[in-house]
Amino acid sequence: MSTATHTNVAGGNASVGVQASVVQGNVVHVAGDYKAENDTSPEDTFRRGVRLLDAHIPAKARDVIEQAVADGYETAEVHFYRLLALLTGRTRHQLDSADFDQIDVICDHVRPLDGHDAWHAGLRAIFLLLSSVRRGDTGEVVKAVERLAPRQRDLILRHLGVLQEGSIEDQMWQLSVDQAYIGKASGDRENRVWAFFEPKPTEPRARHARPFSAEPIDWLRALGGGGIFGYACLQVGSSALRSGELSLMLASALAVVGAAVFLVNGSDWYFRIQRVRAKNEQMKAARKDENAPVDGFARGVGRLVDNYFRKYVPKDGTDRESWLEQTAGIRQSIRDELSELYREKRTKHDQIAWLVRHLVSEVRAQWDNGTLLAYQQQWRAPLRVKAACITGFAVVIAAGFWIVPTALTTAPLVGTAWLLISVPSGVFAVMGVFRLDAERRRTRADEKEYWQRLARRQKAYERWVQKLTCKPTDAEMAEWLECDRRILVEETMRYYRLRPDHVIAHAFIEARGGSAKRARVQHGPWRYSRYRMLLFLLTDEGVRQVDIDLDFYAGASQRTQRLTYRYATVTAVRVAGVEGQRQTFELTLFSGEPVTVPVFDPSDGEDTDEDDKGLSRLAFDASGLTQTLDVLEGIAAEGKEWIRRRRNRADERLGDLADAIRDLIE
Repeated sequence: MSTATHTNVAGGNASVGVQASVVQGNVVHVAGDYKAENDTSPEDTFRRGVRLLDAHIPAKARDVIEQAVADGYETAEVHFYRLLALLTGRTRHQLDSADFDQIDVICDHVRPLDGHDAWHAGLRAIFLLLSSVRRGDTGEVVKAVERLAPRQRDLILRHLGVLQEGSIEDQMWQLSVDQAYIGKASGDRENRVWAFFEPKPTEPRARHARPFSAEPIDWLRALGGGGIFGYACLQVGSSALRSGELSLMLASALAVVGAAVFLVNGSDWYFRIQRVRAKNEQMKAARKDENAPVDGFARGVGRLVDNYFRKYVPKDGTDRESWLEQTAGIRQSIRDELSELYREKRTKHDQIAWLVRHLVSEVRAQWDNGTLLAYQQQWRAPLRVKAACITGFAVVIAAGFWIVPTALTTAPLVGTAWLLISVPSGVFAVMGVFRLDAERRRTRADEKEYWQRLARRQKAYERWVQKLTCKPTDAEMAEWLECDRRILVEETMRYYRLRPDHVIAHAFIEARGGSAKRARVQHGPWRYSRYRMLLFLLTDEGVRQVDIDLDFYAGASQRTQRLTYRYATVTAVRVAGVEGQRQTFELTLFSGEPVTVPVFDPSDGEDTDEDDKGLSRLAFDASGLTQTLDVLEGIAAEGKEWIRRRRNRADERLGDLADAIRDLIE
């Protein structure tokens, strides 16, 4: 055991910098069942309290269970959970007079303890633990716990592993740690924990086809120009037909047929050219939208798109920078479409991350398959269309050279005038017809592509929703975290060569790790993908403080700093900040080196019916900060004397309690 001197083993000050005020990951809500309005009976209230305790929110669980008891719901199971909620994670020296008074009340409620089911057996085991201070055979207590049904045994080991001291604590703690190593990887944690931090995906959408829209000038060209051109041709043709030549009638018929063939195939050719040109525009580098707000939805979508394009580089060895450069226009197109489709207050950009991944994967697959520019071949005009268009135009020209000379000979002045009118009006008419028909074809093509895109996105959405069915419950997250805590305490005690009975109490302070994702159920505490923790081990000789970085995905941790100091060096302990706003834990040592950890951040303006003050209290409860403050404030005020007084008072009350509950267990 190290000497109780103030030693900074790791060097530097003791400040823990955690960027908890910046939400760098997903902020989501997972459907939960902690809301009070779901209670329709005292039993429902009790079950909610059990869920809160399973989520390791003991103070709230205790209040809810006591409410169920006050409403008249009392069973052996209820009293079992009452004791667990009261005693969880605490040594006997952390129990105050109010706690012992509550235990006395519970004892009065369970008389006589004569049931033979698993819950009565569990109650007897807890009372054996409480009365072991007056019992000589500690092995009997441990055996009584081990003989319990699995559910009751696991609950006692999970919550009461450090209740007593001495050899019984060593044995109970070892059983609790063994359980933690098993529970740490239970429930396929490695393959499921990621899903808790994924937001509920928003259903797929696709940009609808833009409705048919033509410029007035195009209608004027097509209708006005077409009418004038037709009338002019009629006048020229009638002048020529006055000669009565049969060949001119045949030429006129060929001109009409040629014009029809030219218009049908020419408009198709024109549309295909415009289609390829429009899609080529999407491949070009786009201008950045300078009007998008820095922290706005569009900017968030843009970051997602850019990040996934950087991540999903083609498999053919294409350089990342080249890939990004050549897909700049596509990235901008995706960003603009999604920003337009999902720009609404209740939608967050992380909720469409699945869709961004799908779209980027499609682009990469097309790149790998060599089909990214397949549209150029798809919309290229077939040779037959080009040939028909050119042939029709040639027939019109040939017929014109056949008809016009005769018309000019028959009526020189009138024929010349109408000929001069027909040429420009014909050009305007063709331009108008081509553009109107291209717009009609564009609408039909866009509508078809819309349904195809939506179908592909719907399938991707269904695959993602199916993948998210592995999402763990909040209780599972809490249990995995509690197992990690117990293992961290065990590893730290081994590091300092301490036995469980050497530790008067241990306490954690938890905060969000840097760049960590976070998520929570409604009315539940935040859970993080990475934690920064302060672990305090209180011994007779002083405090061992260890800073720990916990990767919750893998359940792996590393110590980043450690301190050893005497109780006398602790000068102040406090939580700075107003409840409901950003709050920071501060521990000041005699040397003036502060230990600071942000312990609560507001909800960042989320659309929720929960108030930040309630969330603050919930965060303190779930992290065990309330109990931690009780211990640290005590030693800051009274030093080691506080521990001695607590121990003496607890031993005295436990002695009285052991006599009072003897009749319950014998």
